[in-house]
Amino acid sequence: MKPQLLLIDALNLIRRIYAVDANQKHHSDAQMIEACCSRVAHACKKLLKSSNATHAIAVFDGDRSWRYHFYKDYKHSRAPMPQMLKDALVDFKTAIEQTGIVVFEPVNDEADDIIATLAYKASSNQISNIVVSTDKGFLPHIGSYITVYDYFKKLYLDETSIKERFGVEKNKLVDFWALAGDKTNDIPGVKGIGTKSAQQLVNNYSSIEQALEDDSLTPSIKNKLAAHMDMYVISKHLVSLRTDINLGFSLKQLRLGRVVL
Repeated sequence: MKPQLLLIDALNLIRRIYAVDANQKHHSDAQMIEACCSRVAHACKKLLKSSNATHAIAVFDGDRSWRYHFYKDYKHSRAPMPQMLKDALVDFKTAIEQTGIVVFEPVNDEADDIIATLAYKASSNQISNIVVSTDKGFLPHIGSYITVYDYFKKLYLDETSIKERFGVEKNKLVDFWALAGDKTNDIPGVKGIGTKSAQQLVNNYSSIEQALEDDSLTPSIKNKLAAHMDMYVISKHLVSLRTDINLGFSLKQLRLGRVVL
């Protein structure tokens, strides 16, 4: 049987399930957390079954990744995790582990970088893997061995859905986000360059450098690019997932040890 690696963006899954459960009627906070943990475990079991996974890992976020040090305003406007959820994370980790999935919490790295590294390493060894997340940052990595699955929409994302959603090809996404910015994560982009301008630039030119060398480029666009290239470079670093994190464990350690019913 060929290896099949399941990579779960743990907090992405948990927070979305928690957001729904928190609005339901429960007799107590403890019962709400218990119900939420149960739903997360159920989701993990469904994912194991549907993916035919032989290896699996659920990755949490570390405290503060390199992005917070690289750019001080990274995610600065994002609402903090609800304290009740934060206090219950140990319960969620236990619930996931009881499904047979390895749980990993790095010290500082973001889950996205850890998952991208695992996906890249597996892909390099021709091992198919499924990334379970609604985070768009994984989309540039979709390929022959890497797929991205939205558990909540029950949808495998592909290059066609990327083009429909963003108006650019998969291999242009990083440049597109670096130009237009990403309000979700407080990534600035180039001041004055909106979605439409960013789409036109990445669709019409092979690089931003080429765009700057084109005398027919609208002067206002060229001036914005020239004046804010530093923010373009910073933003490009921020939206690019790392694939070179030193993990400290091997694929063998992620093998599923028992059948999950």
